[in-house]
Amino acid sequence: MTTPLWIKKMLEQRGVPYRESHHAEAVTAQEVAQHEHVTGHRVVKVVVAVADGKPIELVLPAARKVDLDRLRTLMGVHDLRLASEAEMASMFPGCEVGAVPPLDNWPGIPVIMDRSMDVKGEILFQAGTHEDAVRVRFDDWFRVVHPRVEEFSTLA
Repeated sequence: MTTPLWIKKMLEQRGVPYRESHHAEAVTAQEVAQHEHVTGHRVVKVVVAVADGKPIELVLPAARKVDLDRLRTLMGVHDLRLASEAEMASMFPGCEVGAVPPLDNWPGIPVIMDRSMDVKGEILFQAGTHEDAVRVRFDDWFRVVHPRVEEFSTLA
């Protein structure tokens, strides 16, 4: 497989230097970390949740998990749940389920980053497939995505 063209174009248009890599199929972010020989603190995963009926894209390190109770309080919502695979497939066309890149490509779906994701140097994330990954500098990613920053995770 190869990194989808729309991801490459988006990064290039926004002036983000990147390196793409390819690996054996990896369904979880921790598996991506193993295949890419990168710590789970530098591999970004996207967890899709639905808050009071509206989707949100949660960005956090592979080595952490979402604390739904904490997130519910932070968001000030009553109903918060993880999105189903069918919902993810319809919300993120062009991406394999579970391989959504942490980008702001989908209008109306806010990106919320866990504070623990703020690192110096490179981060790595799945590039829309379970076999492709992209490395970018965290500062470049943060500059173009402009995520809301909160604390909503705990160690996995």
